[in-house]
Amino acid sequence: MIFNSITFLIFFASFFVLYWFVFNKNLKLQNLLLLAGCYVFYGWVDWRFLPLLIGISALNFFLGVYIQRTTNPKIKKLLLSIGLIQGMGGLFFFKYYNFFISSFNDAFHLVNVNLNLQSLHIIVPLGISFFTFRTISYVIDVYNEKYEPTSNWIDFFAYVAFFPSLLSGPIDKARSFIPQLEKKRLFDHDQAVDGLRQILWGLFKKVVVADNCAAITNHIFNNYLELPASSLLMASFFYAVQIYADFSGYSDMAIGFSRLIGFNITRNFDFPYFAQNIAQFWRKWHISLTSWLTEYVFTPLSIAFRDYGKFGLFLAILINFTLVGLWHGASWTYVLFGVLHGCYFIPLIVNGTMNKTKKIAKGKLFPTGREFLNVLGTFVLVMLTLIIFRSETIGQAMHYYSRFFSMSIFSLPLIPPSKLIASIAFSSIVFMFCIEWLGREQQHALEQISTKWSAPARWAFYYCIAITIFIFAGSNQQFIYFQF
Repeated sequence: MIFNSITFLIFFASFFVLYWFVFNKNLKLQNLLLLAGCYVFYGWVDWRFLPLLIGISALNFFLGVYIQRTTNPKIKKLLLSIGLIQGMGGLFFFKYYNFFISSFNDAFHLVNVNLNLQSLHIIVPLGISFFTFRTISYVIDVYNEKYEPTSNWIDFFAYVAFFPSLLSGPIDKARSFIPQLEKKRLFDHDQAVDGLRQILWGLFKKVVVADNCAAITNHIFNNYLELPASSLLMASFFYAVQIYADFSGYSDMAIGFSRLIGFNITRNFDFPYFAQNIAQFWRKWHISLTSWLTEYVFTPLSIAFRDYGKFGLFLAILINFTLVGLWHGASWTYVLFGVLHGCYFIPLIVNGTMNKTKKIAKGKLFPTGREFLNVLGTFVLVMLTLIIFRSETIGQAMHYYSRFFSMSIFSLPLIPPSKLIASIAFSSIVFMFCIEWLGREQQHALEQISTKWSAPARWAFYYCIAITIFIFAGSNQQFIYFQF
């Protein structure tokens, strides 16, 4: 059940009616309906892991309660350790067990030692990286007394399993989400209308931009040995756009659906391809993950390493971004992706400009030449690293690079599967970036339409977007971040 499917439309429409017109007078029943809807949604996707989700929620709920109740520091630390071991242990088993077994076998094979450790046939639960980070942050915040644990199990279970953001985020912290469950929610017409705008734009980015880009990138990456470097360059560009349109499109829809039922969840993207350096890029890309790791990993490490000056800061960043890469999956390509992004920070650390922020073209229609070159340079860095992210192995990525950096990059590209699809994809990309540039200072690209456009122009725009989505709907391609 994915957002761009008829099944989800029927599910959400039914849920919306019950939520606002039947259960709206009783907060507890409304939250109970929300929890039931979350479990129906997740069970529909894969019912086999529903007991796991419920069990993890129950364990962390009681851990939170007893961490607060006990006055014995050793018991508090023990309860925290149980939560961390469960969270990280679950992630390790489902996502990384076979990866480390294979890596150990390969490492010892290099010195002529055959361990023959056996891998397991493990199915990774959808959304495990997202709901695990929710529960880990909860027990840490309770332990550090940053948040008083809830005594209402319905609220906590609904927080962990909140269906708009369950499968691909954003990763909300309990201290910002659970208070919204504890107070009565009233239907806000303006918020709902703006939520629909955000859903519409998210659907456009997914169905029109990302899925058309996917048709090109999949074909070229699967056949890169037979194509000139110019085609490989084109695929790299389209993939960089594809992963952004796909993931930010999901996030826009998740936020929009949340707003329709009265919740404000964490913003996950802030037009990252308009960033002027790599530090700014990561403040704008997958914001909920980077802020989570900043609070729970980077900040403690930077404090621990502060006596080492700039080297300590770089070491903290490198560890942090290695975890960013590893979070995405059990592959050395993801690890290398994270390490490279950590290394991109070195010039910023040396120059002392890592934390400097400056809005691009503030109050202007066009950026300055320097701003444009900064944006272009940052985009190229990200695009080149995403080749590793997209590759199945590091060896494949290196082979791709060896063909990429060749004289055939100056030849005319071959454009599989068709020039028509490439033209549609490129046109949709230009349109997407134009709209997002105009709305770059808003919370989402279409927010400013309600105040700056006349009603006829606004509705004509909505209908054109909706018709375009309808024309390209039907493929129902899974969101890229479902695999993480």
